[in-house]
Amino acid sequence: MAASVDPTDVRSPAPVRGFAAFRPSAPVRLCPVSFLEGPAAVAALAQGVALPLAGGPVAFAEIEVRARRADGAVAARGPIDELWRWAAEQGKPRQDEIAAGLAALAAPRRDWAGLRLDRPRLMGVLNVTPDSFSDGGDFVDPERAVAQGRALAASGADIVDVGGESTRPGAEPVSPEEELRRVEPVVRRLAEDGITVSIDTRRAIVMEAALAAGARILNDVTALTGAAESLAIAAASGAALVLMHMAGDPRTMQVDPRYDDVTLDVFDFLETRIAACVAAGIPRERVAVDPGIGFGKNDAHNLALLARLALFHGTGCAVLLGASRKSFIGRLGGGGPRQRLGGSLAAALAAAGQGVQLLRVHDIAETRQALALRAAIAGGAD
Repeated sequence: MAASVDPTDVRSPAPVRGFAAFRPSAPVRLCPVSFLEGPAAVAALAQGVALPLAGGPVAFAEIEVRARRADGAVAARGPIDELWRWAAEQGKPRQDEIAAGLAALAAPRRDWAGLRLDRPRLMGVLNVTPDSFSDGGDFVDPERAVAQGRALAASGADIVDVGGESTRPGAEPVSPEEELRRVEPVVRRLAEDGITVSIDTRRAIVMEAALAAGARILNDVTALTGAAESLAIAAASGAALVLMHMAGDPRTMQVDPRYDDVTLDVFDFLETRIAACVAAGIPRERVAVDPGIGFGKNDAHNLALLARLALFHGTGCAVLLGASRKSFIGRLGGGGPRQRLGGSLAAALAAAGQGVQLLRVHDIAETRQALALRAAIAGGAD
């Protein structure tokens, strides 16, 4: 049976219409809304009433502006031209802030890990663990793991993400040596096949070994805070990065997670970690951000983030979503991990509609088909 969600739990207010009474003193965050695609997007862009979202096929015609206040977050929404007029009335500092925010949202993203980001790219999940929530135990054997990685690539995965430690809620950590034993031969053989491999790890020693074995992407659930050496290793490697938000650690993260405003809190954390990367010499274009669905979030938090994924384009980085088969899908729509394809596809399509460039999924062929149909329908009148 589907569960209900209390939306008040996220303490994230619905935006008021128009900016006339919106007078925040704090910095603001911009979340694109009113998305357009296909001929409608082309026409709106030509008329100057919309902006491209991260330079991709999706455009946006309105903005939701969010800000913090002592008594909680506030938000307002309106057309882009109305936002410009409001900013002009507030003075040059606010004008500059709005200009920088819109520029970050609209700018095309550079290639990431050798991939063009002009359409959603698929990262296939390959857990070589005995205890992952969905496929734990299926690919512990290196031969089966390599075969699965090849199958993911043959099905259309642009990236194969290899993980040797489960980070499901309640999972116990494994030793770095055991994690390394699980992943290194799999990463090496898939990389030798020419497959773009990502290593899903929070440990510096595993990062180094996987990079030496041919991995081209570091996917870290701790956003490079899990080990003191991680940031330096990432900077020296030239690898592409995924910085994810997680509240707490896998053993405790689902014990009553709380936020002042989940969207702003997650955004601000990721901005802080991007700044740390830039200070370490890592160009922003090498970084992708992941809001961490299910990592220290309850169902209301997850839904609030999914509804405002476009906010994270404001980081100027590629955006990754990992929602495939996660437990919130089962709670809201029913089904165990292997019966959550429908919900996983719904999340992927919603993300594509908000310009998300990277989708981490288990079911590559099905997701690829759904995205192809979505793109054909959006451009159907073209």
